[in-house]
Amino acid sequence: MDLSAAGILARLPESTMRLGLERIQAACDALGRPQSAFRWIHVAGTNGKGSTCAMLDAALRRAGKRVGFYSSPHLVSFNERIRIDGEPISDEALDASMRRLWDAGPFVRDPSDPSALTYFEAATALAFDAFAHAGVEIAVVEVGLGGRLDATNLEGKDLLAAVVSRIARDHTAFLGEDLADIAREKGAIARPDRPLVLGTQEPRARAAIARQAAEIGARLFDVEAETSLKRTAEGLVYRGPRWELTGLRLGLLGPHQEENARLALAVLELLGVSPEAAREGLSRARWPGRLQVVSERPLVVLDGAHNPDGARALARAWQALWPERKPHLVFGVLSDKDAREMTGALFPLAETVQLCAPASGRAVSSERLAELFGGTPHDSVEAALRAALRQAGRDGAVLVCGSLYLVGEALRILGA
Repeated sequence: MDLSAAGILARLPESTMRLGLERIQAACDALGRPQSAFRWIHVAGTNGKGSTCAMLDAALRRAGKRVGFYSSPHLVSFNERIRIDGEPISDEALDASMRRLWDAGPFVRDPSDPSALTYFEAATALAFDAFAHAGVEIAVVEVGLGGRLDATNLEGKDLLAAVVSRIARDHTAFLGEDLADIAREKGAIARPDRPLVLGTQEPRARAAIARQAAEIGARLFDVEAETSLKRTAEGLVYRGPRWELTGLRLGLLGPHQEENARLALAVLELLGVSPEAAREGLSRARWPGRLQVVSERPLVVLDGAHNPDGARALARAWQALWPERKPHLVFGVLSDKDAREMTGALFPLAETVQLCAPASGRAVSSERLAELFGGTPHDSVEAALRAALRQAGRDGAVLVCGSLYLVGEALRILGA
């Protein structure tokens, strides 16, 4: 039996979702509660949370902190999910964490055991164990789904700040349709007497989080009420309770990143990070698969927009960055997403639409997408991508979007 981390993870079903904290809490207790060995910045939200995490990670590292960054899903390699000081975890360190998890109890030995962890729960336990053994000072932890019952929302976390980025309707089979209810699921990562930093929100979500913060006893910091971010010819200008930073530049593309930067800056200001580290961190932050330009001729852009709110943000960003270009669109989507709204936002941008199914049991077939929304179906991501590249030629543009699984496959095919 292959007892490497890769071998054991391969036996766990990646698409299984079983919300609840009993299994992951038991596993981390058996590991010695590694989640208590470092300070936390815990980030929930529907869109923008990964980019916000990337900015926080970069700024904290510029401030001289030893930083762990846990995110999901990965694009190409599992190791991307667990970063220490900006680098994916090594195979050796990952295998060592997996050995400790294997020895701690039945959690990954038999996937059919009732106490067995899901793929995401195992990844989460591995991340916390790895951070503890690497001497991480601050971990930036991205919620996987929701917040209240997400595997990252453990007891014993030493919370510096809970952070909630923009909330929209997504994963409604698990979180429901009502925006206020979804907001409360995400806001449940907060803790008494700790900051809850709330990003830009629709009014119903904002009001729900404000009430929840009062119920929990968390200290609400409302970014909309207490900060501003303006675009000028000399760069961005941020104003907060104490900071006034001018000439800010972002390493991440797209006007929607300004909202994420405002949230990250509010967190950094609140935590007393130096303005210089914040400035440098935001300019150096990178987040693969989010408006990632992998080629200039032809222009090839990969973006993981995978829900209607993300698709609309991507459409606005494309029109702002490349207003004269009509891309050949490579699109695939999972069955739990609102494909009608996504295609309504993205397909009008396109010169042609090449359809494919990402490598997931939840993917919608390309034939079904073509039947519902139009476009040319292909039997693989590679075939769709090659068709788009042929039609683009050297002077055209290709946009790959609709699913992070699709973006990951495209990165592997392109060798980017």
